[in-house]
Amino acid sequence: MASHRRPKQPSRTRVTVLTTAAAAAVAITAQTGAQAAPKPKIEDVKAQVEELQHQGEEAIEQYNLAEERRGTLQKEIGQLQDKVARGQQELNTLRDQIGSVASAQYRSGGIDPALQLFLSADPDTYLDKASAIDQVSAQQADVLTSIQAKQRTLAQQRAEATTKLADLEDVRKTLGAKKKKFQAKLAEAQRLLNTLTAAERAKIQEQEREKEQRASRDAGERLDLGKEAPANGFGAAALSAAATRVGMPYDPGAEGPGSFDCSGLTQWAYGKAGVDLTRTTYTQQNDGTKIGRSQLKPGDLVFFNGLSHVGLYAGNNTILHAPKPGAFVRYESMNYMGTFQFGVRIGG
Repeated sequence: MASHRRPKQPSRTRVTVLTTAAAAAVAITAQTGAQAAPKPKIEDVKAQVEELQHQGEEAIEQYNLAEERRGTLQKEIGQLQDKVARGQQELNTLRDQIGSVASAQYRSGGIDPALQLFLSADPDTYLDKASAIDQVSAQQADVLTSIQAKQRTLAQQRAEATTKLADLEDVRKTLGAKKKKFQAKLAEAQRLLNTLTAAERAKIQEQEREKEQRASRDAGERLDLGKEAPANGFGAAALSAAATRVGMPYDPGAEGPGSFDCSGLTQWAYGKAGVDLTRTTYTQQNDGTKIGRSQLKPGDLVFFNGLSHVGLYAGNNTILHAPKPGAFVRYESMNYMGTFQFGVRIGG
């Protein structure tokens, strides 16, 4: 007969040893993982954040472009709807005239065959039928021709309004996508900053403040519009207006007067000079005459980095601009601005 023995239980000491060994293995694995992904250097994080901010600014300008298109479409749709309403009223008046003639003829003993044909037929084909049986007077023909033309115009205007409404819906979807894109870029930049210690983040902020102060101080000392004449009166006035905004914060989509993005600042400054610029870098490039770097004069617009950034040329290789998220309106050397595209002179 086989014996039934209970299996031997591991001792408490052995369990403790195994638990300790497992914990050590986890710790070693964690340490190995940490060694495989070393903490990023502050300089690398700063460079990545600046690149993300640049990408975010590009998305902001694309958002502004879609927003400008939305405003234009809404204005055009409103104008079309007004035209349709007025046209419908005119059409109703013309129809009332025909109806009044028919009523008068009925009371006098009968309706003119031409009117009877019109009232029972499609107005678009009426004239052809009426002329074929020679039953329309010259006066009636004028009124009926007006009705026919008005109906066709109304149909075209309604079709155009319907198309623009569909375009507006597409633009609204584009706006949402662009907004999410630049918000995602800025959020990613913030996540990178959050990998740094508080002291490291403070160091980056201090470096940025020192850079702004140095750029503004150096540019201010060098700037002499008396020696380097402005492009024209518009440019001088715009540059003077923008100078009053130095120190104002960058804010995506902002148009002033207390905060700006890059194209918002140039639009606001030229608005103070009496010139209506369009809203975005992509459209402001067409608001004046393109010029090369050697032709720049104070007040000209200057574009950088694939048209994603714009500022005002202030003289002596310096621009006045709203740089990027987290920064403030300031003077800065063009040497630090990236790829120069071209200048644009406003007002000839």
